[in-house]
Amino acid sequence: MLKILIVEDDARMAASLKYLIEENAFYNVVGTADDAKSALSAVDEHDPDVVLLDLHLARGSTGFTVAVKLAELNILCLIVSGKAPQFSMADLALGLLAKPFTGDELHCSLALAEDVLRGRETLRSKIPANLTLYRPTDHDETHEPAYAAASLSLKKRAAIRIAHWIEKKLLQ
Repeated sequence: MLKILIVEDDARMAASLKYLIEENAFYNVVGTADDAKSALSAVDEHDPDVVLLDLHLARGSTGFTVAVKLAELNILCLIVSGKAPQFSMADLALGLLAKPFTGDELHCSLALAEDVLRGRETLRSKIPANLTLYRPTDHDETHEPAYAAASLSLKKRAAIRIAHWIEKKLLQ
């Protein structure tokens, strides 16, 4: 069973995600959070396999802080956002599923995340048009990382780390 944590500040969207995810008996939503602080607590409490993460969260926090911590913990992150950053976050997330999306697109994205998590050689699902992958998959015929050219520059990585540090200080 795949344990999934939803980090979304819109309560209706979080409820919709939970409903859609749990249509699949092999997926279990272990918790929801609406800001960075509660998300990090939920990660510690529930030890999820995958985190669906919005980038714009409640109480002025962002998903970048959560994504950095998830990367440190080796927890697979799939960003779910209506306002996608203009740069790849390959070191922080598997990819980005752009809002709005259908239930089928969500299920395909989760199946892909599960395949990556389980280390499967062949991925089961096709990639939805609104899913941008940051990490390489076997769908890439050249076997070159799809995100290599768009990888975060050192300057952008530093900016994310600084944002993480500032949020951490503000939440203390």
